[in-house]
Amino acid sequence: SMASPALLMRVVASAYSVAEKAATIVRNVMAAGDLGIVEKTGANDLQTKADRLVQISICASLARKFPKVTIIGEEELPADEVTEELIEDGHCEEILKKTCPTQYTGIKEEELVIWVDPLDGTKEYTEGLLDHVTVLIGIAYGGKAIAGVINQPYYNYEAGADAVLGRTIWGVLGIGAFGFQLTEAPPGKHIIITTRSHSSALVNDCISALNPDSVIRVGGAGNKIVQLIEGKASAYVFASPGCKKWDTCAPEAILHAVGGKITDIHGNSFQYNKEVKHMNSAGVLATLRNYDYYASRIPNTVKQSLVP
Repeated sequence: SMASPALLMRVVASAYSVAEKAATIVRNVMAAGDLGIVEKTGANDLQTKADRLVQISICASLARKFPKVTIIGEEELPADEVTEELIEDGHCEEILKKTCPTQYTGIKEEELVIWVDPLDGTKEYTEGLLDHVTVLIGIAYGGKAIAGVINQPYYNYEAGADAVLGRTIWGVLGIGAFGFQLTEAPPGKHIIITTRSHSSALVNDCISALNPDSVIRVGGAGNKIVQLIEGKASAYVFASPGCKKWDTCAPEAILHAVGGKITDIHGNSFQYNKEVKHMNSAGVLATLRNYDYYASRIPNTVKQSLVP
């Protein structure tokens, strides 16, 4: 008989289906018209009914299947009764067919940490910029992001009524990443992608120093990494605190699975063990290719302003 799939592959296969369920919730909340918006720390830090329901759905669904895994979600929520319609029990068969990389075959549940951003790009969601929105489920082991799922609930939403709405991208280090067409940005062009709603003098000074051909300002960390792996941008640069571990864990795993690189502005790797602080206080620098080119051009004044 076949050995049963390794834990990691079972977690990723479940996270795939859980993310698809999350996307349905996100679309249903928007379609119903009452977003239930509350401000957390201010007008740029919002939470909606979708953030709340999706986090409950993801965390409860994964916790039921993998009770010893640590799951850390963005939203501080009361421990409500979870209604059964929020539970997703399915998994993606295709993922279970892939061979788990040898270095991950012995992982135990209690060694995994799952970082969840139920709705990355909430502000854009409330403003109807629906293609900016992602659902992020990142899986870490030994403090390192090793697997991730990014769902784009509104992928294709401008393609007309017959288009299939939404897609799910997933990846595991040592296997690769799937669900999109890997494309490199045009050679010799420096297209910087950065924040839309969290700009500052420092953010802009850092971008100017890179002498970009163009600058794309969009919401969502997940969205920005997708733009990198699809060749729409050459570097994601954010010279500011504000990004959190649940914003970067899933995108990092997918980017690293296809040979890209993400660090803070100083070049330090992010740590994802459960005790780590949640804020990526020294910003973000990410590329699919040519990381060193951009890293070498970050001004020292910017580095001095951002303490890891």
